[in-house]
Amino acid sequence: MFVLGIDPGLSRCGYAVVERAARGARARAIGVIRTSASAPLPARLVELQTELRELLVEARPDVVAVERVFFQVNVRTAMAVGQASGIAMAEAHRAGCAVVEYTPTQVKQAVAGDGRADKEAIGHMVQTLLGLGAVPRPADAADAAALALCHLAHAPVRERAAATAGARR
Repeated sequence: MFVLGIDPGLSRCGYAVVERAARGARARAIGVIRTSASAPLPARLVELQTELRELLVEARPDVVAVERVFFQVNVRTAMAVGQASGIAMAEAHRAGCAVVEYTPTQVKQAVAGDGRADKEAIGHMVQTLLGLGAVPRPADAADAAALALCHLAHAPVRERAAATAGARR
């Protein structure tokens, strides 16, 4: 199973393609998509959409895990994150991928065992779980990898629940 984790953002959109392997998980790609803050908003959205579309074609994930957007103190930031999240989910659906959302607390609990873990702890756990030589930078990339790992942790339960629901019909 290939999972594409997306930490949505307009200036920096983190992504990580993680594969379920025989012994845990393996990173296939980790990085960020950047757009220029000086470019007009529509141009930035198109650039992000194009980059995500290309990533989806190249990676061919089974599932795209996106961080669920919560209201933030800065409304402008919340809007940009919401726009980036919407583009990511729409492009994933268009590509035929299942789309799931996880809250930051769910991700932290699944990856670090503590729903209040800080960014540093998440980065180190991502490094450890994926056997990387260093913590992925910037933090958006590590957060995207954590989203993918969160889904891999939750996937068996989701699959059993879906099978049980299907058997009841």
